[in-house]
Amino acid sequence: MTVPSDEWLVVIDRQKVFAESDWSDWACPDGSFHTTDAAFKALAEAYGERVVYTRYVAPTPAKDAWVDYFKDWPQFLVPPDDPMYDLTEDTAALAAGHPIVSLDTFGKWGSELAEAIGGAKKIALCGVATDCCVITTALAAADAGVAVRVAADACQGSSPENHQRALDTMALFAPLITITDSATILG
Repeated sequence: MTVPSDEWLVVIDRQKVFAESDWSDWACPDGSFHTTDAAFKALAEAYGERVVYTRYVAPTPAKDAWVDYFKDWPQFLVPPDDPMYDLTEDTAALAAGHPIVSLDTFGKWGSELAEAIGGAKKIALCGVATDCCVITTALAAADAGVAVRVAADACQGSSPENHQRALDTMALFAPLITITDSATILG
């Protein structure tokens, strides 16, 4: 398996809060988060040292529009080091030694992530949720001139329908954003 030497993998928010549907209202439904495990692992291993992980953390304190947002989700307004915001165990094992960018925004594209990938102009994305943090990261990166490939089978959404809607929306931005799958990326 060979991936382009000038492309980085950005793993979006593979955290317990989005994986554990038995207690988290933010989790991908019915354990569907784990349908992405094999594709994610294959990508992470193939990209080797060129992998960055992200984490969503709640703003502390919530400000502006986030105040109203967290009125609906007060159980998630916890400090960034709360265990709910930890990477899942399989993700944490693969993330060891890699940069981890933690932000209190849905979209992860910005100066921290650009620096973590060394200014690269090509990224592949995987993670959750396709219809929230993945799409907002992809659109912002593409808008900044970064070529984005989204590994659809290594992403999961808040529902199967929302996952597909997000993929369809991102596809509108071709050729800046390409919707593909892990097998194609891995060649």
